[in-house]
Amino acid sequence: MGCTAQQPYKRTLKLMGSRFDITVVANDSIKANIYIDTAVAEISRIENLISSWDNTSQTSEINRNAGIKPVKVDKELFDLIERAIGISKLTDGAFDISYASMDRIWKFDGSMAKMPSKEEITASVEKVGYQNIVLDKMNSTIFLKLEGMKIGFGAIGKGYAADMAKNLLISKGVPSGIINASGDMNTWGKQPNGNEWKVAITNPMDKNKVFALLPITNGAVVTSGNYEKYVNFNGKRYTHIIDPRTGYPSTGIISVTVFAPKAELADALATSVFVMGKEAGLDRINQLPKIECIIIDDKGNITKSKNIEIDKL
Repeated sequence: MGCTAQQPYKRTLKLMGSRFDITVVANDSIKANIYIDTAVAEISRIENLISSWDNTSQTSEINRNAGIKPVKVDKELFDLIERAIGISKLTDGAFDISYASMDRIWKFDGSMAKMPSKEEITASVEKVGYQNIVLDKMNSTIFLKLEGMKIGFGAIGKGYAADMAKNLLISKGVPSGIINASGDMNTWGKQPNGNEWKVAITNPMDKNKVFALLPITNGAVVTSGNYEKYVNFNGKRYTHIIDPRTGYPSTGIISVTVFAPKAELADALATSVFVMGKEAGLDRINQLPKIECIIIDDKGNITKSKNIEIDKL
C-alpha cells in the first residue's frame, strides 16, 4: 500500500522574473512532475501575454500604440485589464496598472542624495491614470489615450498566473497543492495528513520570529513589503511602493498581508493598502466580503481586519 500514499512533491523555479515554488499532492513522482510541468507551461503562457518587456506581447503592443490607436487583444487580456480597472475604482486609484508610465525618479539602491523636487514628483505621474485606459468590449480593443502612457502587471500578474495554474491543476484532478510566487501563496485542498495548509506571518522588525501561523483554506495569501527597499529623508522613511496618484512613496507601513479567495485580488489589494495607509486601508478591507488583512506599521505594531483570528504562538 505504501507506494500509493499521497504525498507532496515540490519544485522551485524562476518564472516571470520571480521565484515560484510549486507543490502538488500526488501518488508518485512521475504524475507529480507531469502536473508541475503543466503548471509551468500555463504560467509561461501568461507571462508571454502580459509581459511588458517582451516586445512581441500584446501588452507591449498596447503600450507602443499609446496615443495612436486601439489594439485588439485576446479576451483573456481584455478581461484582466477590465478587472484591474475595477480594483482601481475599488481602491480610489491606489492600485493602477498604468503606474508603468511613472518616471522612475525615486531610487532605492542607495544612490539618492536628496529628495526629488515637488515639480519632478508631480511630473513623474502625469501619464498615470486608469481613467485614460479605454476599453471597447465589442471589438475587444484597449486604447491608452496619452502618448507615452504604459500599462504593466507587476502588482497583479504573479497572482493572476498562480490563480490560473491552480485552476488548471484542479481541473486535471490534482487534489491539493500550493503555488507560491515569491510570497504570493495560493492553495487548494488539504495536506495529505488532513490538516489545512498553513502560512507563517513574520514581523519584519524581527525576521526570525513568526508571530502567527494561519490556516489557508482554498484561498490565497499575499504579503507585500520590502523592508530592505526604502530611503530616509528628514527622519521619514519612504518605501519603494509609490502612490500612483501623487508620485510620493508610501510611508508608515512596512508589511501588509492580505487573505482573499484569489491571488490576483490579494496581490492588488496588498499594494493598495500600503498606498492608502493603515486607517483607510483597513476601512476598505473591512467593507469587502471574504477578505482580511494584517498590517505591520513602522513602529512594529500589528493591526488586523475585523474578522481575522490570530492564534498567537
